[in-house]
Amino acid sequence: MPTPRPLATVERAIRILDVLADASADLGNNEIARRAGVNVSTVSRMLTTLVDAALVRRVAETGRYRLGPRLVELGNAALARIGLREIARQHLVALTGATGETATLSVPGERAVLTIDFEQSPSSVRSVAELGRQAVLHATSIGKVYLAHGGELSPGPLASCTQRTIVDRETLAAELARIRARGWAEAVGEREEEMNAVAVPIVDNGGTLTGVLGLQGPAARFGARARRSAVEELLRH
Repeated sequence: MPTPRPLATVERAIRILDVLADASADLGNNEIARRAGVNVSTVSRMLTTLVDAALVRRVAETGRYRLGPRLVELGNAALARIGLREIARQHLVALTGATGETATLSVPGERAVLTIDFEQSPSSVRSVAELGRQAVLHATSIGKVYLAHGGELSPGPLASCTQRTIVDRETLAAELARIRARGWAEAVGEREEEMNAVAVPIVDNGGTLTGVLGLQGPAARFGARARRSAVEELLRH
C-alpha cells in the first residue's frame, strides 16, 4: 500500500499557525502570506476558516491576526491526556496484579471513548486490549461510563453485538441512571458472548469525565464474585 501523501491545504494551514506562533506581534494578511510562502488570496480564505474555528483570532481594532483561544484548549487537553496516562500507569499494573485481568485506561472524545493504555492479563486465556480502539458505547462498561457522564450516542438503531446487548434506548437510559448512582458500570457478555467487564470514571474537580479505568476478562473466570472484587479494586484506585 503506498504511503498517503500529506494534504497540501492542511500543510498550508499549519504553516500559517506556525507563522503566528513565531511572531512577536499581531500580523496582517500580507505579512502572514509572505512569511508562510502562500499567496495572499489563499491565506485570506484559510484565515477565515481558522478564525471560525477559534484557532486564530482577528483583532477587530487593527484587522490583524493572532493565535486563537481554542489552541489553548487543545493544548491543555493534550497535556491532560499525557499526564493522565503517566499517572494511571502504576494503577493499571496494580489492578492487573490484584485481579489477574486486563486493565485499561480510556479517554473520552467526540462521540467516542478510546483506549490509550492497558496492562495485559498474564493468563494464557485473556481479554486482549488494543491501543486506539473505540469502545462500542452501549455494549461495554467503558462506553456506558462515558454515556452516563454526558457522552452521546449516534442517532439510529443500536447494534446488537450479542443476545445480551441492550438495544432499547429506554432500557439503556435506566441502566445509565443506575451507573451514575452507584459509580461504576459493567457489561456481561454484551459486546462478546464470553467476555465480561467493569469500569469506573475518572473525573476532575468540576465533575467532568477525563478518563475511564476498566477491567475485562473471560466470562468463565470473571464472573459475578470476581467482578464485585474487581469493582472494589477499581474504586480504591
